[in-house]
Amino acid sequence: MSNILIQNGLLIDTEWKRRADILISGSKIIKIAPHINEEGAKIVHADGMLVLPGLIDAHTHYHLISRGTVTADSFREGSRLAAFGGVTTVIDFADDDKKNLAQCSRDRISAMSKEMSIDFSLHQGVYGYRESLKEELEELKKLGVGTIKLFTTYKNVGYLVENRDELKSIFSMCGELGLMISIHCEDDKTIEEISNSWKGDFSPSSHPDLRPSIAEARAIEYVGSIALEANVGLYIVHLSSKEGLEVVRSLRDRGLKIIVETTPHYLFLDRSKLEGEFASLYVMTPPLRTKADNEALQEALCNGEIQVVASDHCAFTYEQKLRSSDTRTIYPGIPGTEEILPLIYSLVAQGERLTVNELVNLLSTGPAKYFGLYPQKGVLREGSDADIVIFNPDYLWTLSRETTHSASLYTPYEGINVQGKAVMTYLRGRLIMGDNMYLGIDGDGRFVKATR
Repeated sequence: MSNILIQNGLLIDTEWKRRADILISGSKIIKIAPHINEEGAKIVHADGMLVLPGLIDAHTHYHLISRGTVTADSFREGSRLAAFGGVTTVIDFADDDKKNLAQCSRDRISAMSKEMSIDFSLHQGVYGYRESLKEELEELKKLGVGTIKLFTTYKNVGYLVENRDELKSIFSMCGELGLMISIHCEDDKTIEEISNSWKGDFSPSSHPDLRPSIAEARAIEYVGSIALEANVGLYIVHLSSKEGLEVVRSLRDRGLKIIVETTPHYLFLDRSKLEGEFASLYVMTPPLRTKADNEALQEALCNGEIQVVASDHCAFTYEQKLRSSDTRTIYPGIPGTEEILPLIYSLVAQGERLTVNELVNLLSTGPAKYFGLYPQKGVLREGSDADIVIFNPDYLWTLSRETTHSASLYTPYEGINVQGKAVMTYLRGRLIMGDNMYLGIDGDGRFVKATR
C-alpha cells in the first residue's frame, strides 16, 4: 500500500492552525511539515479545506435492545452514518447484568467487532451495588474500559442505585481505580412525585413538565455532594437545562472537578418541537427545554463551561416513533451522530462565537483525553492514528432525511441550514467516506482500550 500525502490543507489542532502537509504510512501519521515531497505517495489535494482529527462521539447507543425492540441503527449502519459525519470513533455502552461487568463489556465488544467499520470504546453501565463489585471494576479496567455509567432515575427498570452509602462506595472504588464516573442526572423521586399527582395528559408536549429541569438540577446536586465527600470527579452526560448548569457552577465553586457534556438537540431544539403531528419524533430523556435553556447552554459552550458535545444517538425508526403519542410508551431517543459537526461548526461560522480550535477540542481532543484515548486518537500528531477529516468550511446545505443517512429515515434537525461538511473521512489511513460514497468495511473497526 502506497503512502498518502494530504497537501495544502489548513490543519486544525486545539492550540494552533497552520497550512501544512500530512504524510500517512499504514495506519499512522508519520510526518507533518509545511511542504512534503514523497515519491510514489498518493496525493490528496486539500486546498481550501480544513483538516481535522477524526471526531469522537462520546455518547452513542447503536444496536440498543430496549423495550422489546432494537434501535434502527445497527453497528453497521451506525458506522456508516458516522463516517459521513467525520466521526471515526464512538464510545458506546454495555448494560449491566448485575453479575459480571467485564463479561458484559466483553460481550458488547465481541458483537461490535463483527460489524463496526469505525473504531470504538465503551462505557460500562453499573445498575446495582454488590459485594463483588470492586473485583468486577478491577477486571473491567484491565479489559480497557475506563468509564462506568450510573443513573439517578429509571428505578422502575432497575437502573437506579438508590442507597446513598452504596453510591458513595461505588464512587470511592472508582476513585481508587482511576475509573471515570459518568452519570445520567434526573432525580427519580421528583419525577415519581410529579407523575403520581399529574392531572394532565401524557402527550409529548407534557414531557418537559413530567421530567422538569429541577429534576436534573436536584440530581446533579445530589451526586455532586457525594463526589465531594468521596473526593472524586464526575462526568455529567447530556446536560439539558440552565437550572442544571447553575448547579454545575455551584459545585465547581465548591471544588468539584466536573466535566460536562451536552448534545446538539439541547443546544438547538426546544420544546415547541413537542407540539403537533410529528411531536413523538422529538421525545427523548431528558426532554427538550426552552429557548432560554438553548441560549444558556450555547453561551456556556462558547465560554468553556461545557467540555464535550456528543450525540446520545439512540435512533428508532420514523414508524416506531410515531406509533404512540403517549410519552410513557413512545420509544425515547433520536439520531444525531452525523449531524454533530455541521451543527457545531455553525457556531464557528456565525461570527466566531466559537473558534475552530475550540470545536476540535469539544468534538475530538477533549473526549480523547477524558476517556483515555489520547494521543492515539483526537489529535493530528506524528505517531497518532491517521484518523482525519477533510472538511469543506464553505459548503452550504440543509439537514434533511434526504441528506443524512440514519436507518431511522429521519433527522430531528430537518430543515436546518448549516455551513460546512465532511467531504473525506480517513480511519487509520484508510478512506472510509469520500465523494459522498461510503467505503467502510464491516469488522474493520477496532476496540480502543482506555489508558486513563
